[in-house]
Amino acid sequence: MQFQYTLRWIHKLAEIPKTAWDALAMPLKTPFLEWDWLHNLETSGSVTASTGWQPSHLTIWRKKELIAAAPMYIKGHSYGEFVFDQQWADLAHRLGLRYYPKLLGMAPFTPAVGYRFLIAPGEDEAAITEMMIAAIDQFCVGNQLSGSHFLFVDPLWREQMAAQGYTSWLHHSYIWQNKGFQTFDDYLAQFNANQRRNIKRERKAVSQAGLTVRVLQGEEIPHSFFPKIYQFYSSTCDKFYWGSKYLTKKFFEQLYPNYAHRVVLVAAHKDEKDHHPVGLSFCLRKDEYLYGRYWGCLEEFDALHFEACYYQPIEWAVSQGISLFDPGAGGSHKRRRGFPATQNHSLHRFYDSKMLGILRHYIGQINAAEQEEIDAINLDLPFSKKEIDLGC
Repeated sequence: MQFQYTLRWIHKLAEIPKTAWDALAMPLKTPFLEWDWLHNLETSGSVTASTGWQPSHLTIWRKKELIAAAPMYIKGHSYGEFVFDQQWADLAHRLGLRYYPKLLGMAPFTPAVGYRFLIAPGEDEAAITEMMIAAIDQFCVGNQLSGSHFLFVDPLWREQMAAQGYTSWLHHSYIWQNKGFQTFDDYLAQFNANQRRNIKRERKAVSQAGLTVRVLQGEEIPHSFFPKIYQFYSSTCDKFYWGSKYLTKKFFEQLYPNYAHRVVLVAAHKDEKDHHPVGLSFCLRKDEYLYGRYWGCLEEFDALHFEACYYQPIEWAVSQGISLFDPGAGGSHKRRRGFPATQNHSLHRFYDSKMLGILRHYIGQINAAEQEEIDAINLDLPFSKKEIDLGC
């Protein structure tokens, strides 16, 4: 069967035609593996060897037809991954082993579930998956990479990869799901009385500040807003997340025009006629899925963060028939606003037998502890007793 295929490692997505890549990526639920998003990361200078993300994409071709691909990166650090593997790096150091470089499969800087190999419909998925894993193993061993890792993976694909010997590590995200809500009041009704009052108070504080908050999607977004997104993103990174400014200004500028159809902005203005927002939340939409990515404000207003990042997107999601809203990293604010802790998984393979043995020996205990934390978080959500009794 191998004689039908050619395997190539590609170091620039520009080497692959957009139409060929997107034929594989567009059927997926996630927007973060599409050509425009990944290509923009590279050409904007956000994802390069110099930033510790060396593109090394595995592709499989039948003659000139791309039939499978895996966006991957050689990493010299763990920044921008949102799966905190420092304990494994520390273990490698204590064993006298190098942890970096490693091979990583994920959408860079994006803690959103959906990563998987991209395989054309109608192909023998199991056979091609085995071929890709064998190529990854050979690549890692040949280049002295300590391991291959896949983060925020598609749940069904995780099962396939676990059957191929990858070890699954449990984590959690905070995900809002539409329980058949028809209005924002339906969303509010699930909370206990105290939290309903709190949410109403927060929304009222924004309106009393004289702010107008609106949701803009795709063609509704002025071209001039795209460079502005960086200003808000940069402001938040500087205030709260020093050292995490992974994306360049050019990245946001290049979202227009080819990726603008995916972008959803929540913009807060002091004056409806003013084209300069004081707060901005940056989201992406694909079909029934909404993803919150970045937020920033140029002036401080009580509860504006909650309005722009949670309440307005939820109200808009209900009106648009969105079934799932992933608001991004972090959790302390989200759990109080109806985002339950939800399982996600990463997949790992070490090429040193000691590291692999320790991983496999302890991962069951690690995952059990994580599940206990998920259960504890969800028992403490501010839902009404009726909602809790229903298992929500």
